[in-house]
Amino acid sequence: MPTPTQPGPPVAEDGPAPPVDGLRLRARRISQEVRGAGRVLHDLSFDVAPGRLTVIAGSSGAGKTVLLQTLAGLRRPTAGEVLHDGAPPGAPGPEFGFVPQEDIIHRELPLGRTLRYAAGLRMPPGTPAETVAADVDRVLETLGLTHRASTPIRALSGGERKRASIAVELLTRPRVLFLDEATLGLDPVTGAALLRTLRALAEDGTTVVLTTHVLADLLRCDQVVFLAPGGQLAYAGEPAALREAFGVGTVEEVYEAVADGVRVEGTTPEETPRAGTNSAPPRGSRVGALRQWALLSRRGTALLLHSRLSVAVLAGSPVMIVAMFAVLFRAGAFDPASPDPGSTAMIMFWIAFGAFFFGLTYGLLQICTELPVLRREWLAGLRIGPYIASKLTTMLPVLAVADALLLLVLRAVDRLPPAGWDTYGSLFVTSVLASAAALALGLLASAAVSEPGQATLMLPLLCFPQVLFSGAFVPVPRMTGAGQAVSWAMTNRWAFEALGSGVGLERLWRTGDSPLGPPLLASYGDSFGHPAARGWLILAGFALLFTTLTWVVLVRRCREGAVRSRDGR
Repeated sequence: MPTPTQPGPPVAEDGPAPPVDGLRLRARRISQEVRGAGRVLHDLSFDVAPGRLTVIAGSSGAGKTVLLQTLAGLRRPTAGEVLHDGAPPGAPGPEFGFVPQEDIIHRELPLGRTLRYAAGLRMPPGTPAETVAADVDRVLETLGLTHRASTPIRALSGGERKRASIAVELLTRPRVLFLDEATLGLDPVTGAALLRTLRALAEDGTTVVLTTHVLADLLRCDQVVFLAPGGQLAYAGEPAALREAFGVGTVEEVYEAVADGVRVEGTTPEETPRAGTNSAPPRGSRVGALRQWALLSRRGTALLLHSRLSVAVLAGSPVMIVAMFAVLFRAGAFDPASPDPGSTAMIMFWIAFGAFFFGLTYGLLQICTELPVLRREWLAGLRIGPYIASKLTTMLPVLAVADALLLLVLRAVDRLPPAGWDTYGSLFVTSVLASAAALALGLLASAAVSEPGQATLMLPLLCFPQVLFSGAFVPVPRMTGAGQAVSWAMTNRWAFEALGSGVGLERLWRTGDSPLGPPLLASYGDSFGHPAARGWLILAGFALLFTTLTWVVLVRRCREGAVRSRDGR
């Protein structure tokens, strides 16, 4: 792998860009408690000077990640204080960069295109397109990724993906950059190259703080903050003095000494005031909600088209449902002269379930696969409302096309009756609203889980009740009181009844010659006696309810570990 290019100040049309004014960090007697783990940091004090590369080291479980989040201001310390340029941390803005262990970029899109979308969400409103392009080129050159701009993220090596995540953070030239296990899983050569890149960023003025398990990283930085088991400070100082301070010859022996309880005296700095800024720098203006929605909708469409799994689900679900109809039902079930009442009811149910299945499967993988990306973009100013709206904007047209094709094919193979635009318009509206409600339910489930495997397990759990309590196999009037209560919460029930009303099942069963018609009318009661619009209103209400709950869940999950609310983002 080529060594990353050493960054110099990017050349703009009006001359070299000025170096970054790094942020000064101060930790004063901070302690931190974590729910379920107790106190993980104990009375830590140290300084991080501007434009320095600082490594937080220690054994597993010593509290390195919690300390990084606390220094970044994403966790409020239980005791003590963290200061950014002499003031408590403000809301993260363009001057703030944070790279967690997980990738904070989508893997389906090319690197350059990914960075352009990220720039659109982070840069001030009205930033010219040529400025965005220049900044993307700048960070690609800084991180040695210019030759990989057109490569999909999934095709990058582990080290290149880590640098790509860093590139997202460098778009706004941050004053401070926090990285959690930046070199984890990288080979020694790649890890050393990444540390050289981070050092070059520090030399350009950015304050860089990272956690690490890699021994060699400790000797490549400007300052080491070494944590002992239990989250106590064992050492804070220059790496050259680390081994001498513990009276050992290797970094490995430092870990052994710390594990045995050795601490170095004098690691706590004196309380000396710092002249200069006494308040956090003001945050730049956020990109407006409408622009965020437009950018996210374009990105969502691009991701959809670049994901093989998504394309397979989109194409495969309608094909599967249509094939099922062709195998299960004979043609002519809606023939007025000789209808098949039982088949007509089941056809309406399976149309309702097909619309539900389309929406649910399309929604289940939409959020859980990109939760780390969402969390980081939320910290950078992304609102949750435009994010959810972009998912609906991207998927609803696809669902509408799938529902329309399903109805057209079923009519073409004589599984639906010959009827006018009013009948098929009603069936289409019902199907789209059923898909929309199921899509919102899928998004809610996707927001509530943490990984695609969990979302996959949710599929049967969400489908079975919709089948059993829809009123198709056991009519609602024949259910127990508890069953009827459960059926009220099933979107499939209201889609099934609205479809039956739209196609005129009651009228067909009354006028047909089949002896099964009157018994079915009696067992279903007035299920199909209401106008289809009643079902539309209920389905729309469910879609709104599930969307609102998705917003609540995502706001809560994005705020996990953060100390401030972000006014509804």
